[in-house]
Amino acid sequence: MFQRILVIRGGAIGDFILTLPSLKALRDAYPDAHIEILGYKHIAVLAENRFYAQAVRSIEHGSLASFFAKNSELPAELPGYFASFDLIISYLYDPDRIFESNLHRCGVENLFCGPAKIVEKGGHAARQLARPIEQLGITVADLAEEIFLSVDDRQFAQEFLRNSSRSIVAIHPGSGSKEKNWPLENWIELVSGKGGSTKATGELGHMGKQFSLVVVSGEADKAQTAQLEYNWKDRDFRFAKNLPLPHLAAVLEHTIFVGHDSGISHLAAAAGANCILLFGPTDPNVWAPRNENVHVLRAQGGRINNLDIAQVRAAVTTALRPALSGAQ
Repeated sequence: MFQRILVIRGGAIGDFILTLPSLKALRDAYPDAHIEILGYKHIAVLAENRFYAQAVRSIEHGSLASFFAKNSELPAELPGYFASFDLIISYLYDPDRIFESNLHRCGVENLFCGPAKIVEKGGHAARQLARPIEQLGITVADLAEEIFLSVDDRQFAQEFLRNSSRSIVAIHPGSGSKEKNWPLENWIELVSGKGGSTKATGELGHMGKQFSLVVVSGEADKAQTAQLEYNWKDRDFRFAKNLPLPHLAAVLEHTIFVGHDSGISHLAAAAGANCILLFGPTDPNVWAPRNENVHVLRAQGGRINNLDIAQVRAAVTTALRPALSGAQ
């Protein structure tokens, strides 16, 4: 029985959230264990005191670099830290097994290593990330992603969304990759019917006054956000800029969310949003959240520009109908 478990997980937001099904199976198997995560703190905080782990430590620890050098002199404070765990699961890129070797030098006995990179033809990403957990004899049956929000997270969301309509549509026009991004003019036309190549048609235009809009943006989305703020300067839209991830997850929890293949889309799915995800060059069979609350629209030929505005508008309209009919 393991009493102290360390999970080492770097990577971007989506990479971390794709690992949550494995972390959930691990927690379910060892409900009384102290589980700690060594990762990027602004991301791993999604798991800290939110069911998965009791503590998070920053992977951006300068002295950790020595663990990636062969036969290096290890810093005094870390060997004891690593040796204090009965089990370590690492997802770090370690092709020459130098990090692994140095952990064993610290006295670590139970070490399981997961894939640092996802193989496109290796099945769903969450299934690939489950391998080290399943090597322990733990079955990872459910690949759905889930974030357990705190009372404080939800209180922030309640304040942020104060005076919003009962129905909230959240959009994230970015992804960190231009090839995965639907053209910005399409987003503008989807919401307001302005700035696109066709006239505003369909029910979404008529519903526009019956729902509130939240635009999600981060550091990588500054250019798109600035243009949207200019186009919508006279509209009562909320911009969720650079929010801490647990707070953003709480804001998205009860929304209809529209986004790309991105970490924020995984965040929305894990929070429980009704997600409509637009996929272009990447394979949703590998990268899309496996949650039941996710609906994927895949562009023909893998070109995101081929995804028609009318198709996206229809999906949003369908998602809005139950909420709007319930509000009447």
